[in-house]
Amino acid sequence: MKQYVMGLDNGGTMTKAALFDLKGNQISAFSDSTPVETPKSGYTERDMDLLWESNLLCMKGAVENAGINPADIIGVSVCGHGKGLYAWGRDDRPACRGIVSTDTRAWEYTERWYKSGVFDHVYGRICQKLMPCQQAALLAWLKDHDRDTYDNIKWVFSVKDYIRFRLTGEAYCEATDISGSGLLNVRDKVFDRELLESYGIGEVFEKLAPLKYSYDLCGTLTGEVAERTGLLEGTPVAGGMFDIDACAIAMDITKPERLCTIAGTWSINEFIAEEPVLHGPVAMNSLFAIPGYYLIEECSATSAGNLEWCMEHLIDFHGMLEGESKYNFLSRQVQSVLPEECDVYFLPFLYSSNAHPLGKGSLVGLTTYHKNPHIIRAVYEGVVYSHKTHIDKLLKVRGKPEAIRMAGGVVNSPAWVQMFADILGIPIETIKAKELGALGCAMAAAVAAGSFSDYEEAARNMVHVEKKVMPDMEKHKIYMKKYAKYTAVKEALDMAWPLFTV
Repeated sequence: MKQYVMGLDNGGTMTKAALFDLKGNQISAFSDSTPVETPKSGYTERDMDLLWESNLLCMKGAVENAGINPADIIGVSVCGHGKGLYAWGRDDRPACRGIVSTDTRAWEYTERWYKSGVFDHVYGRICQKLMPCQQAALLAWLKDHDRDTYDNIKWVFSVKDYIRFRLTGEAYCEATDISGSGLLNVRDKVFDRELLESYGIGEVFEKLAPLKYSYDLCGTLTGEVAERTGLLEGTPVAGGMFDIDACAIAMDITKPERLCTIAGTWSINEFIAEEPVLHGPVAMNSLFAIPGYYLIEECSATSAGNLEWCMEHLIDFHGMLEGESKYNFLSRQVQSVLPEECDVYFLPFLYSSNAHPLGKGSLVGLTTYHKNPHIIRAVYEGVVYSHKTHIDKLLKVRGKPEAIRMAGGVVNSPAWVQMFADILGIPIETIKAKELGALGCAMAAAVAAGSFSDYEEAARNMVHVEKKVMPDMEKHKIYMKKYAKYTAVKEALDMAWPLFTV
C-alpha cells in the first residue's frame, strides 16, 4: 500500500496544501490567496476566520486532485510564516485580526528596548535581535493600545500553531516558531516569566501553550475537519514548523556546512550550528527543527514580494507577446539590458527595511533615458543585493559554502537565479519540488508517523537536487561595483528616514 503525507503552508499571501509520497514526489496541490489588508501605513493584517476557511479549501482541493484513498494519508503537518501574532480569545474566537510578519506598528517598542537597556538584559537568553514584528513587541503594543483585546487573549499563536489548533482542538507552541518570537528563553529552551516581565508583559506567561517540537504528535484531525476536507477523522497531526525551517529541511539543510537562501516575501538566509552565534553581525538564532541545532538566520521582508507590488502598481506590461506570462515578460525585459547599462538602484523596502527601521522602498538614479526594462532590472538586482547584505553577515561567522541552496518564487525565473549566482559569486542549487514549505512539513508528518527515524533519513528519501547554476565571474565583477553604489545609496538615505513616519 502506498502511503502519503500532507503539508500545509501558510505564507504571507498564499495558503497551499500538497500531498507527497514517501519518495518526495508531489502528487497534488491546491492553493488559495489569503488577502492581507493595510488599514494604516505599517499595519498588515488578515481575517483569521477567512484564513482558516482557506486552509480547509486547500486541504479538500489537494485530496480531490490526488484521487487517492484518504485512508492512505498517514499524517498532516503545517508550516507558516514566522513572527506576527495570531491570538485566540477566551471566548473561543480569534481575539483580533491576525497580524502578519510585515507589520511594523510596534517599531517604537523595540527602539525603546534597545535604548533603555532591556535588550542587553535579555539578549543572553533570547539569542536574537528584537524586531517590531515579533510577538514580544506586538503584545506590548496591544497592551498599551488595545487593552481589552490583550486581556481577552487565551493563547498566543504563530500562524501555523493557530491553524494546527483549529485542526485538532489542542493548543501548543512549537519550538521553531516560538523561539523566534522574543518570548522564549532560547538558551535554556523554556518559557521564562522574568524575561516577559522585562518587556512589561509578564501576564503573557499564562497565555503560552505547552512547548512541542516539529515532529511531535500534536493531536489528530477532528470530525468537523474530516467532514469538510475529505481526510479521515483521527489522522495524526505533527507539530510542524516555521516555514524557513520547513524549506531548509526540504533542501536537506541537515549539516552545518550547507547554507540556503529563501526568496519570497522575506529574504531568508540561514545555516545550522550546534551553538548560537552571539555578539556578532548575525541577527537571529532560533531552535532548529533538528534537536541539538540552532538556526542561524539573517532576514528581512525585503525580497521578491517587492516585485509583486511593482507588477501591480509600477511596471508597464505593454509589449507582452500573445500567450506570454507576465513572469516570462519580466525575464525578457531584464535580459534586454546588460548589468553595466543600468545605473538605477532599487531599495526593496516596501514592506520593511534591513537598514534604518523607517526605510522606504526607493528608486534612485532615474533619468529620462531610462525605460521599463531598466526599472525591472533595478528591482531584480535590488532584491539580490538585499540578500547579499544578509549573506555577507553570515559569511563573517562561517566558511564559504560550495553552493547555496535556494527556494522561493525566484527559482521559477532562470534569469533571476542566474543573477543570484552572478552577484553572490557562488553556485546556486535548486531542489526538484514545487512546494518546498509544504514538502518540509510533510517530512515532519512522515517522521511523526514513524516512516523515517529522523529528518536525515527523510531527506535521503524525499529531497532531490534538480540543477546547479554556476556564476559568471566576469559579471560578478560588474555587479560588485554596482553593489558598492547600492550600499552607498542605502547608507546615505539612512540620514533622511528619521524625518518619515511608519
